[in-house]
Amino acid sequence: MKPFENSLSYAQACDAKDPLRAFRDEFHFPQHEGKPVIYFTGNSLGLQPKGAAAALKQELDDWSAFGVEGHFKATHPWYSYHEELTGSTARLVGAKEEEVVVMNQLTSNLHFLLVSFFRPNGTRKKILTEQRPFPSDTYALASQIAFHGGDPENDLVEVAPRAGEYTLRTEDIIARINELGEELALVCIGGVNFYTGQAFDMAAITQAAHAVGAIAGFDLAHAAGNLQLKLHDWNVDFACWCTYKYLNSGPGSVAGAFVHERHLGKGLPLFAGWWGHDKKERFKMERTFKPMPTAEAWQVSNAPVFSMAVHRVALEQFDRAGMDRLRAKSEQLTAYLAFTIGAVAKETGSKLEVITPSDPAQRGCQLSVLAHGKGRGLFDALTERGVVADWREPNVIRVAPVPMYNSFEDVFRFGMILKQALQ
Repeated sequence: MKPFENSLSYAQACDAKDPLRAFRDEFHFPQHEGKPVIYFTGNSLGLQPKGAAAALKQELDDWSAFGVEGHFKATHPWYSYHEELTGSTARLVGAKEEEVVVMNQLTSNLHFLLVSFFRPNGTRKKILTEQRPFPSDTYALASQIAFHGGDPENDLVEVAPRAGEYTLRTEDIIARINELGEELALVCIGGVNFYTGQAFDMAAITQAAHAVGAIAGFDLAHAAGNLQLKLHDWNVDFACWCTYKYLNSGPGSVAGAFVHERHLGKGLPLFAGWWGHDKKERFKMERTFKPMPTAEAWQVSNAPVFSMAVHRVALEQFDRAGMDRLRAKSEQLTAYLAFTIGAVAKETGSKLEVITPSDPAQRGCQLSVLAHGKGRGLFDALTERGVVADWREPNVIRVAPVPMYNSFEDVFRFGMILKQALQ
């Protein structure tokens, strides 16, 4: 690709060469003054696939036609519905099929996994996380520590950026892991930080945690569908993610979980439920729990079919697009957005500071922008002009050009609107 240009003709030429451009037509865009909005908040809630309505209607029709027999007679039998999602999910996160399961919601899955993987013993009782992870993670980790009789104030350790910096250095995370050493039970970090948009080196963090005898797990809420993940190869112990952000599966939709194969069938403690029981014997209704030999052992309840129906549509789109192609486009699209923001800042004499790393290996498609001297007023001005981004306290505007449905022309038009708002 030739050097970036802040022009409509350049953006349209890039879109004309985009092999994924047809996917944009598979989504519903909210409207502003009769035109599609500039939708840059897929990092919070993805757009609705046009196939979602038909997928939901299929399940409603089967419920109407079969009643309870839909568990086995539906077009997509409900009893085994989650199994239809396994192959796509494994490809999405770089796992073996037996290592993944689609179930529950994100923080529920984090708690269920912590039951198995946070096992404080003696002095090894601390959890390491990044400073200011998503609040739900902090609440979950602190409550797990308290549940085991620990002190969250001392046992939940956060790694902070260096003075004057917004993001973490991998060497600082590893140094803190080594410093905690035998006191460290678990490292649990977001694959991509929700506030700064920084993507962490999960392979290096996992290796460092294992070297001191600790477990490594990740919240992939902002990473799944955004980064190319290789959870199995990276030797990650466990991970969980939601599906309503980059995975476009609807508000509060079903979530996912990963457990590395070396932990499967090893008798790890877990909170059991009947959908985690050996499916061959599930309807025998026996008293003793016999777990599935896969990540499905962590299931406690039967499939939430309606949310899974939309998720099935979304996963099929990811299979067709391919994470390698999505990631390649994302790197170019996000770089073009960074260029555009810089050009507008220079032209208007504004101080716009992108705190997300400039290195593509350390970010996905989200850019977090500090608008010095503008703040919330600038965000509101963008909203009034048809930009859907989001604001995170205390002073960050998050913008995320999603490669599945955003275009280079979206980025150019965002730059024009940003210029108007600043003036």
